[in-house]
Amino acid sequence: MAAIDALRSGVFSCGDREAFEPVISSILDRDEYLVLADYRSYIDCHDRAVGPAWADEDRWTRMSILNTARSGFFSSDRTVRGYCRDIWHIEPAPVPEGPAE
Repeated sequence: MAAIDALRSGVFSCGDREAFEPVISSILDRDEYLVLADYRSYIDCHDRAVGPAWADEDRWTRMSILNTARSGFFSSDRTVRGYCRDIWHIEPAPVPEGPAE
């Protein structure tokens, strides 16, 4: 709850105590993405694996490089085109050329 209390305090929003209220409400009232449901296992995994890996700078660097190298080809444009085609079944809309506003 310390993270939620920090959000509510305004420390991350220049003192605006209401800025994150929609996020907090979503997590506490609905939790449709199971943020809190999985939080304990997230912390346990962090304590067991992530924390020790981070503390070993050489290991962390190697893991980071290998993770990036093995991530494969990613393009957000390609991903959105795939969603349009395979999930939403919509065609792209033409974008007129002209000066940006």
